Amino acid sequence: MVCGCVPRMSKPASASASKLLCVYCASSTKLDAKYYDAAGEVGRGLVRAGWGLIYGGGNAGLMGSLANAVKESGGRVVGVIPDFMIERELAFREADELVVVKTMRERKRVMAERASAFLALPGGIGTLEELSETLTERYLNLHQKPVVLFNQDGFYEDLLRFFERMVAEKFKTAGAGSLFQVANAVEEIFPLLANAPVFEVEGIWKTNGK
Repeated sequence: MVCGCVPRMSKPASASASKLLCVYCASSTKLDAKYYDAAGEVGRGLVRAGWGLIYGGGNAGLMGSLANAVKESGGRVVGVIPDFMIERELAFREADELVVVKTMRERKRVMAERASAFLALPGGIGTLEELSETLTERYLNLHQKPVVLFNQDGFYEDLLRFFERMVAEKFKTAGAGSLFQVANAVEEIFPLLANAPVFEVEGIWKTNGK
């Protein structure tokens, strides 16, 4: 299915679970092979764990490795991509559903609304920006969906230390450390998603006591 606000054409979707895991990751084609291999492992594991994929709709880099692995494993792929990327032939056309939007902000909104949980693989500034917004919205009690960071070969160690400094210098409260969980291996990701703890929202952000 390729769609904007209203579907224009469709094809039968593959049978898979209705819950969607939003995965943020790199589109670079110049990475060490280990990152593409791991993205493929994540895609296969995602299907085994009963998830469908919702992601940025790209066909290159980790995005392409991930989406291809999900499709090859019989899983469902939902891509959300801005129209200017379609024009540059960057879309994963094999997706079960390809949602075409106007802006990057709309792309994030659609992915976030349809996802049941979030996973960040290694990535660049786009991945970091998506992750930051997702964590901010969880902190503000705008959603309470699980978030996992895949710290492949220590890729996110510097970021984790930065978060620790935020807390130590009181830019964030100590509870901010429970906004997300860290997986150091692919096999750790899906148990963490399945058993994610509830984030304790600060009183000011609670609604009706929750």
